[in-house]
Amino acid sequence: MKKEDRLEKNPIEEYLRMDRIPHIWCPGCGIGTVVTSFIEALKKNKEDLDKVAVVSGIGCTGRVAGYVKMDSFHTTHGRAVPFATGLKLANPDMKVVVFSGDGDIFGIGGNHFIHAARRNMDILIICVNNFNYAMTGGQVAATTPMTANASTAPYGNYEYSFSLPYLADACGATYVARWTALHMRRVTKSIQEALNHRGLSLIEVITPCVTLYARRNRLGDGLNLLKYYYDQSVIEHGADTRTLDIAYQGKLVCGKFIDKEKPTFLDAMNTHLSNVLGDDYELYGRINNEND
Repeated sequence: MKKEDRLEKNPIEEYLRMDRIPHIWCPGCGIGTVVTSFIEALKKNKEDLDKVAVVSGIGCTGRVAGYVKMDSFHTTHGRAVPFATGLKLANPDMKVVVFSGDGDIFGIGGNHFIHAARRNMDILIICVNNFNYAMTGGQVAATTPMTANASTAPYGNYEYSFSLPYLADACGATYVARWTALHMRRVTKSIQEALNHRGLSLIEVITPCVTLYARRNRLGDGLNLLKYYYDQSVIEHGADTRTLDIAYQGKLVCGKFIDKEKPTFLDAMNTHLSNVLGDDYELYGRINNEND
């Protein structure tokens, strides 16, 4: 038997574009861990991959779209959410997943997220929060904790940072959770739930950039980061999203905070236009399919 025939196949290999492996992520980076959790969720949910699309923007996490072996789109910086919105409206039966970083979704793309959440678009957003703009040199981002060191804040960050769950909740998201790269099984379970949830879902996964943020802020290597998550994480399901700020080297409150039902954008559109136009209006999208 040839050596290559004896080697075991990687259990997620069929979900990856192996011609693009090895990936570009640094040793100790948690992005690959989150990708593994995502694929495990797809497997456990028995999702039809022909009906799943992944959209990413620019940055380290933005490379996810190029590595997963399904319909995927690597869009421009900050535009993953509006691209995903258009994709969902064009094909309402598609499960659309935005898989990108905090700088892409909540920095340059923040305005798009706000309005997608306000409309309760039926998409899942997985945000890998690494606390800085990692690919371009470790600059301060919208999620960099106060006083943290960054390439554009060598004496410490003095800008207030976003609490992503609070922002999502305030804007209208109907499923909101936060975990760290240590919580692989919990991330998987949250993604499973969010894939079956109708409305805008946000799953934030904290994994500080090991090469830039962790080095500058004395957090050590990837193994040290896992210990940091273990020591500082506390699970509080249903916690008030107003209390979820992340302080420098402080407590990381994790859990599922929001899980509620509310009409999606297409639900609201169909209901309103049906009431206004009556029989002259033809139901659009999933509601139409359900009533066939």
